[in-house]
Amino acid sequence: MRNNKHLTNITKNISALLKYIRFSQNYNVPLLKAELALALKQNWVNHFNRQDYEGNWQCIALRSASGNEHDVSAHYGVDHHQDTPLLKQLPYIQSIIQEWQCPKHTIRLLALHPGAEIKPHRDRGCNYEGGVLRIHVPIQTNSELKFMVAGEQLKLDEGSCWYIDFDQTHSIINAGDNVRVHLVIDALRNEWTDRLFETYGYKFEAENQPQTFDRITTLMMIGELERMDTQGAKDLIVELKKQIACAP
Repeated sequence: MRNNKHLTNITKNISALLKYIRFSQNYNVPLLKAELALALKQNWVNHFNRQDYEGNWQCIALRSASGNEHDVSAHYGVDHHQDTPLLKQLPYIQSIIQEWQCPKHTIRLLALHPGAEIKPHRDRGCNYEGGVLRIHVPIQTNSELKFMVAGEQLKLDEGSCWYIDFDQTHSIINAGDNVRVHLVIDALRNEWTDRLFETYGYKFEAENQPQTFDRITTLMMIGELERMDTQGAKDLIVELKKQIACAP
């Protein structure tokens, strides 16, 4: 039993430095919801990535490459981004954004309606190791929402603040009765964020360092992952089998 537990701990951390961070901030939920009420009076658009979800998933931009509220794509290749007219009406959300002392790119409100599902998928390169941090601030949610990251279910409370490694397999199901709305800030890593992440245990020396194991250990890990039977475990099994195939 002790060996199985040890293997589980190894496999949980083999492909990521930190899957997520819950930061210490707890934002004012009534103020957030008051400004959300203003935003909900605007015209929102369907999320562009139709193959990754079913149901109703809508967005509106607070900052975008064009400055247009309906420009909701994450344009990491564009240097200049502009606040949209809607953001100028939301002073409390502006103050939250200003706390993050790093370059900000796309900033959106994302609304997942009841019954909607974001299917298991990965956003390649959307993690801190890749130079990107995607910050989530839940404004409105419910107890029936299921948010999975690399086989682990996260509970994102209203007003909390999170970094999540979206290069991990993730999925969301809104089984509740109300719309789940998050403020999502796409930003770029810099020295300020490096200092912040270090305080939460980010291991810079582990970046871009592949982890290798002997064949017997790798086979034992594959067996343990097969018993876990999650999408994240299945993805990791594929990677481990590639290591075995490439080994001399």
